[in-house]
Parts: sequence; structure tokens; C-alpha cells
Amino acid sequence: MNFEFSEEQQLLREQARGFLTEHCPTSVVRSVLDGDQDWDASLWQKVAEMGWTATVISEAYGGLGLSYYELAIIAEEMGRSAAPLPFSSSVYLASEAIQRFGTEAQKSAWLPRLAGGECVATVAMAERAGRLVFDRLETRRSGSQLSGMKVPVADASVAEVAVVLARSEAGLEACLVPLQQAGVSLEPVLTFDASRGHSTVTFDGAEAEVLGDCALNPEDWESLLDGAAVLLAWEQLGLAETALTQARDYALQRFAFGRAIGSYQAIKHKLANMYVKNTLARSNAYYGVWALAEGSDELPLAAATARVAAIQASTYAAEENIQTHGGMGFTWEFDCHFYLRRAKLLSLAIGSEAVWQDRLVSALSAQSAAA
Repeated sequence: MNFEFSEEQQLLREQARGFLTEHCPTSVVRSVLDGDQDWDASLWQKVAEMGWTATVISEAYGGLGLSYYELAIIAEEMGRSAAPLPFSSSVYLASEAIQRFGTEAQKSAWLPRLAGGECVATVAMAERAGRLVFDRLETRRSGSQLSGMKVPVADASVAEVAVVLARSEAGLEACLVPLQQAGVSLEPVLTFDASRGHSTVTFDGAEAEVLGDCALNPEDWESLLDGAAVLLAWEQLGLAETALTQARDYALQRFAFGRAIGSYQAIKHKLANMYVKNTLARSNAYYGVWALAEGSDELPLAAATARVAAIQASTYAAEENIQTHGGMGFTWEFDCHFYLRRAKLLSLAIGSEAVWQDRLVSALSAQSAAA
């Protein structure tokens, strides 16, 4: 069985890596961290021109109609460069939600704009720290108005519309809510990675439209999160690989007591452990994207496995990269902190490691029961 990507997909990887190397060097990430913007808008337009925002959107709505394999490749390169973009919010989650659950009119209205990068969308799920519990949501829809609060909402400051989870008399719903209206207010939330803005979003009688024509099945939303978990795993994998490469290169260049520090056993062990965790994460990421792309019933198990392994690999690699650099690794002037910031941020997106460990146990139990 061949677990590697095809020749055409490898060419896409080379193209994506070359593009981001040229247009998203570490100076771009640093400029966002040093500035007062939550993203790099010009980079977003360049990414949209490459067609990446349209990767898995159907051709009927202006997309490329490609598979999740291609999107996973792009996600890995996004992570490798720590791109300061709302890519995961708009592409993995919001666009996917509209494409899966929206009516024909909603798809026609929003997907072409999202595919072309004309607007950014996000998803607002959680109302407090911890796991998402569908039957305890306090955000409510009554008629065409929505009231409640969501925190933290990634990329809300740059998004035009949000897919908001709420409850009504009909049950659980996903609502389309334009964010530039009088009934919506945003307050910045300080996070570890300022290159991806987060906000507390308050809805006070905001105009909202139910996504789709019926209440939302929680299992369908869980499936959406499984898909996002797989793509985030690939993004985290790219980040982990960059941290390992950076640590390796420094260990070969830095000399102490007349020898490259990479020749010392303590540093070798760090690099070897990083490599092992990254390799395990890649194996699980392949499993995850296969299950997602092929519509396999194994997706819940594959997604949870990929997510947990990727969180562990990316945070470990980012931390050990700083340790390998020694005292300089902790300074603002070195780039090591870019990857630690992004690793910590992504480890909490759509649920922490503990949440996905629970989902992994549940998937394994379901598989055992079925067997």
C-alpha cells in the first residue's frame, strides 16, 4: 500500500513551499507580532490568487473542487511558515460548514466570495474555557435575532461573517451572522500568539440567518470538527518539522569547547526525540487525511489520533528548539518563539489535547464494541 502523495501532489507541495518561502519569510511574521494588525492582508490576497482558499470548494461555487489531500499539503506548508493568516478559521471550518450545511442560496451567496478570498469567515463555538457542550449553549436565536457571547473567537477581527452555534426552540443551530452590524461587538482577547487575533464576541439582538433549512445534528458538527482536526494536524506537523530543522541547523553551526554542540549526546537525544515524535505524528496525519478524503467510518478515530499526536509533536519540537538554542532561544530577536507561540495556540484550537484524548478513547471504545 502506498502511503505517499502522488507526483502531482508533491509538485503542489514544492510550489506551496517555494511561494511561502518567498512571500512569508519570518520577517512577515515578526512584522505582524510587532505591529497592531491581526494578520497580513496582502499575503492573504496572494494566497487567494494561488487558489488555496478555493481548494476543496466545489467548482459550482467558484472553487477548484480538489480533494482534502491537496488541502492537507497546503496546511502543512502554512504551518511550516507560521503564516499570520486566518486560513484555518475561514477554510477548514467556516467554508466547510457553509458547504456542508448551507442551503443552495447560502452557498451561492458566500462560497464564491470565500473561494476568491474576497472575504474571511470564522466559526464561533465556545462560550467559556473547556469543552463544547451542545446542550448547555447560552447563545440563543429568537426569530431573526441572536443574543449571547462567544469566547475566544479566532480571527473575528478580520472576518466579515461568522458561523455561530446557538440554540432555539428547534434545537441546535448554526447561524450565519455578519459581524459588521450594530448588534455585534468585539473585544480583543490576549493570547500567546498575537499573529492570530482572538476576540470576545457579544451578540445583542444581532441579525442572524439559520444555516441550512433545519436544526443541526450534533454528530454532523462533530464530523466537521474531525475534518478540521485532521487539517490542523497537518499544519502542526509542518510547524514541528520547521522547529526540528531549525534546531538541527543551529546544533551543527554552534560550537562549544571546540566541537559543534550537535556532537554532544544531550543534544543528539533532543533531536532524536523530536524526530521520533514528528514521524509518529506524520504517520497518524496520513491516516487522518485518508479517512477524511475517502469518507471512511474510521474518521472519528483517525482524527482524534492525528490531533493528539500532532499536538504532542508540535509543542515538544517547539520547546526543544528553544532549549537547543540555549539562552538566545528565549530572546525576541531569535525566531524560535514564533513556533512555540503557534504550537501553543493550535494545541487549544477546537479543543485541547485532553478533549481529543477523550474523543480518542470514545472512538476506540466504539470500534471495540462494533467488533
